[in-house]
Amino acid sequence: MPPIPGSGLAKGLAVTLRTMTKKTVTAQYPDTQPELPPRSRGVIGLFEENCTVCMLCARECPDWCIYIDSHKETSPPAAPGGRERSRNVLDRFAIDFSLCMYCGICIEVCPFDALFWSPEFEYAETDIHELTHERDKLREWMWTVPEPPALDPGAEEPKEIAAARKAADKLAAQRAQEQQEEQEPRHERDEKGGTS
Repeated sequence: MPPIPGSGLAKGLAVTLRTMTKKTVTAQYPDTQPELPPRSRGVIGLFEENCTVCMLCARECPDWCIYIDSHKETSPPAAPGGRERSRNVLDRFAIDFSLCMYCGICIEVCPFDALFWSPEFEYAETDIHELTHERDKLREWMWTVPEPPALDPGAEEPKEIAAARKAADKLAAQRAQEQQEEQEPRHERDEKGGTS
């Protein structure tokens, strides 16, 4: 059966009329901030205290957009007769967001949890050179990083916490036993020991 002339036009107009009667879902962005998903990738925040200048993030970055400068400082020995220790001190940590592809490799490879995703996304600049953000700006974004999600109630306890709890329980049991032994009268201890 051949199609009725103008049926395509009628279907298109029906779609248009249905859409016109629905409420618009357009978010008026500058006036209304969007609700971002919890794991959205906006910008990278730096927690300076955890950075040991190991350079893993800069080495693993496929775009080579992380710039790190440091120097070594020697600290005196902790105890007399000990040896001096040297450590790296961070001088510069910068990320060029005009090169960054937001892959998150730098965050994944950081062994000391110094880099985090922040949901901040409003950092447009008029000059491309201003998209290289230094550690002060990266530090400001660190405070916008959301709390990690709560653990699943049915999940296993992390191994580190379980080991620490086991050691604490063992120590508490030893202390309780020592206190109990101290509270026993002396002659009962002598009887247990075989002396009279």
